[in-house]
Amino acid sequence: MSDIATAPLTGKALLQKVKELSNLPKREQAKRCGYYTLSKDDQYRVNLTEFYEAVITASGYPLDPEQPKDGRGREPTYRVSVHKNGQIVIGATYTQSMGLKPGDEFEIKLGYKHIHLIQLSEGEDKPSKNGKSA
Repeated sequence: MSDIATAPLTGKALLQKVKELSNLPKREQAKRCGYYTLSKDDQYRVNLTEFYEAVITASGYPLDPEQPKDGRGREPTYRVSVHKNGQIVIGATYTQSMGLKPGDEFEIKLGYKHIHLIQLSEGEDKPSKNGKSA
């Protein structure tokens, strides 16, 4: 099998090779495009996840479009915890991605095991402490 790539193909070269090998099973396509490792006993282990990710990226769909450019800072997560003082902090990453500014107001609606934050438009009635509009 001399047509097995020694280094994983990427970009247009990967897409072209996948097109050429379209009649073969996906595992064989991935192996021939260089997405494999050799075990100690010279057995091929195909890396299908890396292969699929490379094909998707080569097709023009980046998997991590909002990844920090400089690699610094923590990656945002959708999990938060209640602090000792009873507060929950959402974080600047989310407020920035939503385009929120200081002073923007929300209505809080409590449900069974969930909280809804509803952004109030300018000019909307502000809810009073008992939850009714003023």
